[in-house]
Amino acid sequence: MPPHVTLVFPFESALSTDELRIHLQDAILGVKPFDIVMSGVTGAEEEYLFLNVKVGNDEIIQLRDKLYTGILRPYLNRSLTYIPHLTVGRIKDKEEFRRALEETERFNEIFETTVHEIVVEIIDASEMSVIELKMPL
Repeated sequence: MPPHVTLVFPFESALSTDELRIHLQDAILGVKPFDIVMSGVTGAEEEYLFLNVKVGNDEIIQLRDKLYTGILRPYLNRSLTYIPHLTVGRIKDKEEFRRALEETERFNEIFETTVHEIVVEIIDASEMSVIELKMPL
């Protein structure tokens, strides 16, 4: 899976692309593109590498909250704490994961970008993502 900022955690449903498109249009009405700044690599669940969002957290969280309304409300998992981040890697081998965290400890590059669209993806059986639709902010 390519690097991404997850706004809505993966879920299974029978929602159509048209239903999702209408929901997105309503949910993001008035949301304008915004800048984010990311730096610092951390790990999660002993296999994911995250580039942390340092600027733009509030905007990402507000956008996420808007998306989890209406037809997506039933898919909100309140037991997971949401921390905005860019997923930059997945290493299933625990020793390799530990080494990757050690190697990125001193990584202090800063990445800046503008969020200007939402992409809805379908994750197939091989965990590859297929773009279902894009919605500009």
